[in-house]
Amino acid sequence: MRYLVTSALPYANGRLHVGHVAGAYLPADIYVRYLKMKTEDVIYICGTDEHGTPISISADKENTTPASIVQRYHKSIKAAFDKIGIEFDNFSGTAREGHYRISQEFFTNLYDKGHIVPKDTTQLYCEHDQRFLPDRYVEGICPRCKQEGARGDQCDACGATYDATTLIEPKCKICGTTPVIRSTRHWFLKLDDFTGKLTEWISSKTYWKENVRNFMLNLLEQGLVERSITRDLSWGVPVPLPEAEGKVLYVWFDAPIGYISSTIEWAEKIGQPDRWKDYWLDPNTQMIHFIGKDNIVFHSIIWPAMLMGQDKKYCLPHDIPANEFLNLEGQKVSSSKDWAVWVDEFAETFPAEYLRYYLAVNAPETKDMDFSFRDFQARINNELNNVLGNLINRVLSFAAKNFASRVEACPLSEESKALVEEVMRTAHECEESYSQFGVKASCKKIMDLARSGNRYFDERKPWTAFKTDPLHAQETLFTCLCLISKISVLFSPVLPKTMAELRALLGVESKVTWNEVHNVIDQAFVINEVKPIFRKILDEEIDQELERLQTKAAPAKAKNYKALKELISYDEFSRMDIRIARILSAQKVPKTDKLLHLVIDLGFEERELVAGIAEHYAPEAIVGKKVVVLANLEPRKIRGIVSQGMILAAEDENGLSILLPEKDSGPGSTVQ
Repeated sequence: MRYLVTSALPYANGRLHVGHVAGAYLPADIYVRYLKMKTEDVIYICGTDEHGTPISISADKENTTPASIVQRYHKSIKAAFDKIGIEFDNFSGTAREGHYRISQEFFTNLYDKGHIVPKDTTQLYCEHDQRFLPDRYVEGICPRCKQEGARGDQCDACGATYDATTLIEPKCKICGTTPVIRSTRHWFLKLDDFTGKLTEWISSKTYWKENVRNFMLNLLEQGLVERSITRDLSWGVPVPLPEAEGKVLYVWFDAPIGYISSTIEWAEKIGQPDRWKDYWLDPNTQMIHFIGKDNIVFHSIIWPAMLMGQDKKYCLPHDIPANEFLNLEGQKVSSSKDWAVWVDEFAETFPAEYLRYYLAVNAPETKDMDFSFRDFQARINNELNNVLGNLINRVLSFAAKNFASRVEACPLSEESKALVEEVMRTAHECEESYSQFGVKASCKKIMDLARSGNRYFDERKPWTAFKTDPLHAQETLFTCLCLISKISVLFSPVLPKTMAELRALLGVESKVTWNEVHNVIDQAFVINEVKPIFRKILDEEIDQELERLQTKAAPAKAKNYKALKELISYDEFSRMDIRIARILSAQKVPKTDKLLHLVIDLGFEERELVAGIAEHYAPEAIVGKKVVVLANLEPRKIRGIVSQGMILAAEDENGLSILLPEKDSGPGSTVQ
């Protein structure tokens, strides 16, 4: 059996944080290490996703090239992986000649078979920058919830997705001007062509999570729609058609092809350029995609359809273990707001394998989980240090002191055999859970085994028995050393570096295979050294991390507030008549930049008033809005207009914003 394991390509536009690692990379690394310990034929393939709008935007903002952005973050991401022991057989990138070639081949095969068709669409165009604006180049007001700052394809506030042309008050994110709508041609993948094959294929995946499988089948039953696979960008894989000059492949089309191009690169590096075919062109290859839950539809429908439409008979995904999300201190991770734990920084402060352990026992396998620094401290101190570390230290120290660091094999009593049998059961259970991507379950079983070892050691009291029955104490130590040796095998996929250190202390073979957990140990243990392999994390270390996190996310910044006005009496306040009004019309006051002439409906009457909001609101954008008005302000003539009231608004360094009622209160409603 051959295994081809991949993780979702990390985007080369930012640093690696713990949420990334927990979902797609650590579970894959642990699974691959387990398979390699079983001497299976497996390769682990990945690379950086190096195309797409965000990279182009970053380059524009920094006045540099997309290639320089990609190079910087590719190095940063790979260095972070190295620090925490994520080992790939090949880590490539999609902005490479080999990837361009095979991506264009994928497009051409689908196009020649009629699975890709051109369509004229409308798109926002920036006349200032003279370019069509992909979704992420546009920002505006959400057409659904009316929240400002909505992206061109999705609103983060309400979750709505839409066409960028429906944005209210759209702005080009590069120059800030208002774009216009123009016609442009793009190419679409006819996903419905593959409905039959996809339905048959997914129906056979009876071992997938039932909810995932049923959801995919339901999508297929509803019918698949054509999906645009090209974009108007200068950075990306050029569309291989003469009439598509200036177009590139959409990043979601070319990114998964990176799994193939990275495997080809691996084969070339090892001097066997055709070896990649052994994995990709063998229908029996078990290809496993480790991803986050937001990538399920793409990897289980769109990507398989792309593979089905090729001349070569590529293997299809065997399984897609999609994990949930990892939050941070109860909040969603946000790279833009610096609310994240960056892997490179974390590994400079704490032993990297502490992070591997915590993310393994806290893995978001079936639901969203939370990264908490206090919980991290408790897990390391109470489990790694107090349970496993305590067992190792007390057994090795006793052996060094009382047996001159050499403990011979000896016959075992029923009590000791019972512990050995528990070790064998745990080994079989871990084998089952590792093979089913159950990282969390494996860690729990191994730590429970260490707890059993501590109980066994305590109950047999070798420090007392040694004085009157040295053979009894020898049996205790030999049994415990056998248990610790087996743990060094069981925990190697999760803690490879630490378990290698432990095996060196035990004086056993450094190279570890899974067979060791089933073999009977019948030779002496020679202890090479006694030293702690774990340390406790101090309260002050966690305090510093929490303080740093809060400071980064909300940097201390002096803010200038206007001084409070003089106190007024309750009677004075009660004289204010504040009402809800609807704006019926709005137009700029001639020869002014700040003033708008409004007609408002107070329910019982219409009024005119002048508001100094023209620099913040276009007249057409506020017609129909309900606002809060001070209705009994004495009339005042402004630029020849009698203004009868005042709109209430808030103002800070970000500008002025009109106060809007939360609920749909009718015109004339009083504000208490």
